[in-house]
This record gives sequence, C-alpha cells and structure tokens, in this order.
Amino acid sequence: MRVAHFVQRYPPALGGSEDYFARLSRYLAAAGDDVTVFTTTAVDLPAFWSTSGRCLRPGRRLEDGVEVRRYPLWHLPYQTRVLKALSFLPYRPWQCLTVSCNPIAWPMWTDAGRMPETFDVVHAAAFPYGWPLACARRLAHRLNVPFLLTPFLHLGDPDDPGDRTRRAYTSPAMMSLAHAADRIFVQTEGERQAFLERGIPDERLILQGMGLDRASCTGGDRRRAREEWNLEAGEIVIGHLANNSREKGSVDLLRAAQRAWQAGGRFAVVLAGPEMPNFRTYWSRYRPRGRVIRLGVLNDRQKRDFFAAIDVFALPSRSDSFGIVLLEAWANGVPNLGYRAGGIGWVIHDEKDGLLVRCGDINGLAGAILRLTSDSALRHRLGASGLQRTQHEFDWNDKCEIVRQVYREVARAPRRVV
Repeated sequence: MRVAHFVQRYPPALGGSEDYFARLSRYLAAAGDDVTVFTTTAVDLPAFWSTSGRCLRPGRRLEDGVEVRRYPLWHLPYQTRVLKALSFLPYRPWQCLTVSCNPIAWPMWTDAGRMPETFDVVHAAAFPYGWPLACARRLAHRLNVPFLLTPFLHLGDPDDPGDRTRRAYTSPAMMSLAHAADRIFVQTEGERQAFLERGIPDERLILQGMGLDRASCTGGDRRRAREEWNLEAGEIVIGHLANNSREKGSVDLLRAAQRAWQAGGRFAVVLAGPEMPNFRTYWSRYRPRGRVIRLGVLNDRQKRDFFAAIDVFALPSRSDSFGIVLLEAWANGVPNLGYRAGGIGWVIHDEKDGLLVRCGDINGLAGAILRLTSDSALRHRLGASGLQRTQHEFDWNDKCEIVRQVYREVARAPRRVV
C-alpha cells in the first residue's frame, strides 16, 4: 500500500505522537508498504510560533525505509494572537488552520492540494495541531481515499467541566476533523467514551493503546547514574521525564515535593526532559528545601540509567492521552504516581501498579509522595504489578499491526459520503 502520514513533528523531535508515527511508519515500511511522512522542520515545540526554536533543514530524505518530507515553518508577527483573532471566522476548515499553536507550513498545504502522487490511505496526528491535520484531510478528500486519525485526545481534569485543555482538544474545529475521519485510533477507554459522547459512531473508533520499546529504557546502570547525580546509593529518588511544564505536572510535582519535605519526607527529585518557558519562569522563583536535580534532555544511555536509578516515577500531568513513560517506568519495576486526569487515569490502576490523585490536589500529591518514599514494600508491590503488565499488554508490533489491518479494511470498503 501507499501510505501518507501527517504529523506536526518527527524524530529527532521528542514526543509521544512523534514516536508513535515513527514506529508505525518503520513497521509498515518493513512489512513492504510505501510510507511517506509529511511533517515540519521543527525540533522544538516553540519553533511553531517563534524563530528561536530549533529546526532541521527542509526537504526530502529516506529514513529507515520511510520517505520523510520536512516543510519549512512560516512565522507571523504576534503569531498566536493573530491566529486567535483569525479563528473567529465561523468556517471549520479555516479554524483548523488558525489554531493558535499551529505550525504554519504553507508548502505542505499547497502540496496536499496538487501533488501528483497517489496514496491508498491518509493518516494524521495529533490534536490540537490543526495545520497538518487539515492538510491530510485535504489530500484524502482530493484523492477520495480513506482519512484516518490518531488524535491523542487530552481530556484534562474530569472534575472540571470547563477544563481548558479539554476545550482546546474538543473544539468544534477539531471535532469537524473527527467527524470527517473514516477511522479514529484511540488510546484508552476514556478517549473512546469522549468521542462517543460527541457523536462519533462506535464502529469508527479503534481502541489501540501504546507500546513499549523495552530495549530503549531498560538495562541502565543505577550506581553510575547516582554517582553522576551525587546521590547516596540508598537515597529515595522520584523521577520525572517529560516536557517540563505546568501542563505535564512538573510544577505541581515541585510544589507537592516541597510540602512533603516540610512534613519530614526524605527524598530527591530528578527532573529530565526539555524545559518549557512556563517551567523556567516557575523555577526562577522556586526555593526548594530539599534536593532537586535537573538533567535536561537525555541521551539513550542516560535514559536507561535514569529509569534504573529512580524509585518512583511521577507524572501528575493534565495533558497526556496515554503516557508511554509510565510503561518505561514499569518495565524497570518502578511504581507510577499520577493525576486522575486524561489518559493517565485510565492507564494506572490505582493501588495496584501505582497511585492516582485527584487532579490539582497538591496536598493529596504530597501525601502520595510521602507514602511511596517511606514504604519500600508498597513500592515493590506496585512496581512488580506494573512490570507484569508490560510483559503481555504493550507490544509495539501488536499495536502497529492493528493499524495495518485497519488500513487494508478501509481501503477495500466503499467510500462514504462526507
């Protein structure tokens, strides 16, 4: 089959949707499919709206058997404000192109409307980056081929009816794309229910879930990492690997850690991953009374060592549709701690393989930290249960094969009128 994939960024850019499409594209190429990825040059997220973000060179390149087309980004003065103002025009296709966080890549839009190549299916991710999604929809409509989505829907705090994250991801513009899709791959039962509630027929929803690359996150050296971090061998460590930001829970974790230290907790916090502007602003005013170590972006060896050296993994995120890092922690026998929000509330089984706390409850998060850092038997029980789950639930080949079979099903089916 000839397959077109559209995604806002692609490795070496770091992120869940980026990793998902890279693994899926390589899997399909290895199975004999002809895969072309349409993406932007962005490496850093801020590159979408600022010239300060890192970018790669535009152009076409064969990567692991996959043709990757990287399109240059355009930037407007006061871009997010301008796009926000333009989005008020009540025309859904236009609103997809004017989402304020959008990567603007005009040549991608142009190519989607006139490129001579044909494809059997067009598959796109991820909400709320409407630009590549709208380009994918344009190409599929022009070729009259199936249009598929992996939205990675972020549902935020389930107890907040006005949650801003959920509003952005379920906006009328995003839902217009969902209604146009022939199939939608969802990662959790909670995501499936959210689409059902918004009128998407059940037969178009495919429950997929994410996979685990065990080799990329296990086999690390605990002793070496702790020596590099200047930590004692027996010191309890809470790890956090994400785009450090308010949305990913990095700020809430530090606030809760400070309360736990004040209550007598003895542990260190190790933060890894790129730091977003709102985190750096918070950090500039943060005065911890305990130990916080910031590692920044990890290389492959450092990532394996990170998971080998921590005792608890914390991701109190409001903006994850699943959280592959949770699986990576479990693969090392490490228990998880997160908010009962978004996909994380469906991935972690509370009191079985981790602990869940009500979204935004800093005192509750501090209490969970104290429980986990003071009770080695609890850590071992929860981590062992998570490790057992990774041995039979989260195989990448199984997840990619689900997509491959759906491609063949929809390519053979009669086209529906949208």
